[in-house]
Amino acid sequence: MEILILLGSFILLLIFRVPIALTLIISSVLTGLYMGIDISALVQRMVGGVNSFSLLAIPFFIIAGEIMNEGGISNRLINFANVIIGKIRGGLAMVNVLASTFFGGISGSALADTSSLGSVLIPMMKKQKYDADYSVSVTISSSIQGVMIPPSHNMIIYSTAAGGVSVGALFMGGLGPGLLLGLIIMILTYAIAVKKNYPKGDPIKKEEIPKILREGLLGLFTIVIIMGGILSGIFTATESAAIGTLYAFIITFFVYRDIPISRMGVILHRSFKTLAMVLFLIAASSAFGWLLALLKVPAMVSDTLINISSNPYIIILMMVIILLLLGMVMDMAPLILITTPILLPVATSIGMDPVHFGVLLILCLGIGLATPPVGSVLFVGAAIGKIPIEKAAKGMLPFYGAMILVLLLVAYVPQISLFLPDLIGK
Repeated sequence: MEILILLGSFILLLIFRVPIALTLIISSVLTGLYMGIDISALVQRMVGGVNSFSLLAIPFFIIAGEIMNEGGISNRLINFANVIIGKIRGGLAMVNVLASTFFGGISGSALADTSSLGSVLIPMMKKQKYDADYSVSVTISSSIQGVMIPPSHNMIIYSTAAGGVSVGALFMGGLGPGLLLGLIIMILTYAIAVKKNYPKGDPIKKEEIPKILREGLLGLFTIVIIMGGILSGIFTATESAAIGTLYAFIITFFVYRDIPISRMGVILHRSFKTLAMVLFLIAASSAFGWLLALLKVPAMVSDTLINISSNPYIIILMMVIILLLLGMVMDMAPLILITTPILLPVATSIGMDPVHFGVLLILCLGIGLATPPVGSVLFVGAAIGKIPIEKAAKGMLPFYGAMILVLLLVAYVPQISLFLPDLIGK
């Protein structure tokens, strides 16, 4: 009955479109009252959920991404990518993918990637006679790299939910799959461009190239500071995030100087709104997850999956299917917090490394951001491209195939995720 109240009220409230954080809290309180648990115990669990030093990195990553986004980094990365790869057939589409790779390493957000780069590149692609659904699909699918390529605040959320898995190892674990995803999408993008005879990119004046490369590299150096600090052991993830934010502030306001420093108030306001949502979700899911553990739901799920099949490959496939289906109807951050305590014990019971599982989890839920009916990235891309969701989803079909291919490779070839963490000894 306790499990029925917890999960039943959760599903019912979701159906009535109650915000996910409130849904988690209401379900937890109702279950706690039925079980006779003091509400103060749930409150303590919520406070304990956000009382983590590693979570301090999240606000810095969010602020750094907002600063660079507001300060015109997207246009500079587009120009930088155009210098590298823009001359070939379908050049602007290829620039889109490569710019997403670079931008993902700064923002760590697929939604920010699509919003920022898409608002520039989708109209540009349509103007150069690219089909609208193709332009939107390239933008959406390439933005999923943003949740994989470090630094990703979703990796930090998983680390917290998993009980302290190394953030550095997760960052390194996501890098290989993120770059593989970008490469596969780039190959598909080029093949479609050749088939449909899309135009080559416009030539760039030679005298402009040094400035474009310099400004692009200055922005990308944010990633070097963050990852270099973590991997060298000089900084923790939190310290690297703080120093990276300071660097982003200096570059944006004193080097690029596209916006006045008075815009910092707007940037902080937007960052704190995002942070409030993230921390509220973490607090609410901590109470919900504690009740799940108390009611032994993870053990029940583990036993059920193992009873269906004891084959590790089949169990991994079932977990992937569960995560993909959930990702189609819920957002990423709450799903990380809800599914990790349930499925991680299943993964470790079949010998799966927690880093490998974390990368697989993030990739599954990242794909969910681009799938109907509630994929936020899909909606944003369709809105920017001014096409119906149905047309955007249809145009995404070959790109879904590419993402599923990468997902299966990541699921069944652990070294794609574990090679770099093992190499650096994280």
